[in-house]
Amino acid sequence: MSILSSIGRIASEFNAARARYHTARSVRSLPLELQKDIGWPEAFDSETGYRRGNSGQVH
Repeated sequence: MSILSSIGRIASEFNAARARYHTARSVRSLPLELQKDIGWPEAFDSETGYRRGNSGQVH
């Protein structure tokens, strides 16, 4: 494996991680009801049935 292919792979992984971060950040900025509707895992605690707030505490 050449150094250029290694750098390209690292750059691709970085860009993918950055895109995931921005997507998660955008979804977390939506109201909790919308997060629950789209099935965002942090918006609704399926074990207790309570919505989670921005601090991660169950409300």
